[in-house]
Amino acid sequence: MSNAWFESVAEAQRRARRRLPTSVYSALHAGSERGVTLQDNVEAFGELRFAPRTASLADKRELATTVLGRTIALPVVISPTGVQAVHPDGEVAVARAAAARGTAMGLSSFGSKPIEEVVAANPDTFFQIYWIGGREDILRRVERARAARAAGLILTLDWSFSHSRDWGSPHIPARLSARELLRFAPEGVRRPRWLLGYARTRRLPELTVPNMSEPGQDAPGFFAAYGQWMQTPPPTWDDVAWLRRQWEGPFLLKGVLRADEARRAVDAGVSAISVSNHGGNNLDGTPATIRALPAVAAAVGDQIEVLLDGGIRRGSDVVSALALGARAVMIGRAYLWGLAANGQAGVENVLDVLRNGIDSTLLALGLGSVHELRREHVLVPPRFERGLGDAE
Repeated sequence: MSNAWFESVAEAQRRARRRLPTSVYSALHAGSERGVTLQDNVEAFGELRFAPRTASLADKRELATTVLGRTIALPVVISPTGVQAVHPDGEVAVARAAAARGTAMGLSSFGSKPIEEVVAANPDTFFQIYWIGGREDILRRVERARAARAAGLILTLDWSFSHSRDWGSPHIPARLSARELLRFAPEGVRRPRWLLGYARTRRLPELTVPNMSEPGQDAPGFFAAYGQWMQTPPPTWDDVAWLRRQWEGPFLLKGVLRADEARRAVDAGVSAISVSNHGGNNLDGTPATIRALPAVAAAVGDQIEVLLDGGIRRGSDVVSALALGARAVMIGRAYLWGLAANGQAGVENVLDVLRNGIDSTLLALGLGSVHELRREHVLVPPRFERGLGDAE
């Protein structure tokens, strides 16, 4: 087996940390404020247990499912993340990896690659937008996604605060001027493989967001778009319903943690919701998503699809999420670490690790399909769940 192969997401993270400049690694790893929610997202899975079987196990396991009308080979979808400076190929490499492993991906409107290139690499690409600017601004991004033949739309509402980090936020320049290059030179020298990767492409890390402008126009910088977001009033439920009416295809609302808001999402007409706290990068002190999932899933039943985003590091985590009500999960940091460690092959590696973990967990539980998973297959300790918003 190649030395580039890794056997766990934890090893992908270790390799990413060794390869990336400190500020780049810190930007994608850390959560907001004290990191309470970031930590709980991961550690909550460790409180769940399984009851394995010994004999008469299924000799074959079915991992395929459907999400937002798309058939995927395993119940794991790529979550949209912002500027992916961890690797020169960024979202295009991720899209190719997802396509190679038979799954879908979300492309952030703050991504570093144009939607047209990403959809060409993976037709099962869902375009994610933030509520930035007026309705006309948002409609222009929707029309661009439609023209690019995006598979669906994701509206992200779980990023609503601008929080600091107790351990300090890394310096991210508005643009890579000669002065900024000099400032980052020591970090780059200490991580020569990362620097060499960009040197081979003869271009610098991209800190612009091309999907926030019209095709052919100069892309704004990350902080210009971020500033516009901070100045835009948050959307109402009427705004969510309005945007849903502008997009006739699959529509996912990302960031629901409360049972009452899950029901509001149904009323707004969305196709699916993602139980998410933005990976611990929003309001710190929010419960782990796996704790909130059961109440949300119970609130909407089979009216819409429910996904979970946050803390997935192992295939057994995916199994736990499906048993507690999710149709599939979305991963963020896990695939970014794979991308940093080994580009497209590293993302494929992460998906393989999760696939193998799902398969082995189903085998141990005596199940032949992810569709057979029920709450009874997971041992949930007392007071584990956090039902929010008049959860019944």
